[in-house]
Amino acid sequence: MPSINFNPKPTISVILCTYNRAKYLTDCINSVLQQTFQDFELIVVDDGSQDHTFEMVNDYLQKFNNIRYLKHQNRKAAFARNAGSQASFGNYITFIDSDDTYKPNHLESRLEFMQANPEIDFIEGGCEIAEDFFLPDYFQPDKLINVRDCVVGATFFIKRHIFFELKGFNNIPYGEDADLWERAEKLCKTEKIKQPETYIYTRVEDSTTKVFLDRMSSSN
Repeated sequence: MPSINFNPKPTISVILCTYNRAKYLTDCINSVLQQTFQDFELIVVDDGSQDHTFEMVNDYLQKFNNIRYLKHQNRKAAFARNAGSQASFGNYITFIDSDDTYKPNHLESRLEFMQANPEIDFIEGGCEIAEDFFLPDYFQPDKLINVRDCVVGATFFIKRHIFFELKGFNNIPYGEDADLWERAEKLCKTEKIKQPETYIYTRVEDSTTKVFLDRMSSSN
């Protein structure tokens, strides 16, 4: 892949938060780099990894001027996403989890939607999920909800100033994405989209949701 010149004011900032997921990062980062829309920056936020994450990411840092890397002690997803967003410069902020990938037209499709609907501040959805599984409902934690009915924070695509007006994600143990979406619905114009399904969600064995479910099962 050719080196991309860094635009100090990119259209889109992609925040990739990761923790001990080096083995998944190549596919994840490559899927961002292969986007049809190229005016973006990629900020990799290392949430205290103890594997070879830096060495893997450093290969990309040497080749691409639009990738940056941050690292701090393990503070979980909400803190990491906020840290990446605070370091960003884009007009829009979006996310990708380190075990997931984008289809090539992901960024382009989201930007086109926002430009065609300028009154919309914040969108969510368009996620391809290979298998059905159930998660604790943020609003009713003792009940389970199909992942397809959940708010998936990694699919958020939001105007920069709106993200900061909302003060980002609250640092809570579970459901920080649902919490942000709930606050946004009260303060700005939001839209859930179904198509195109350009965000590919992958559930790995040590995913946050699976670990949380396992803890719930063991406590019952």
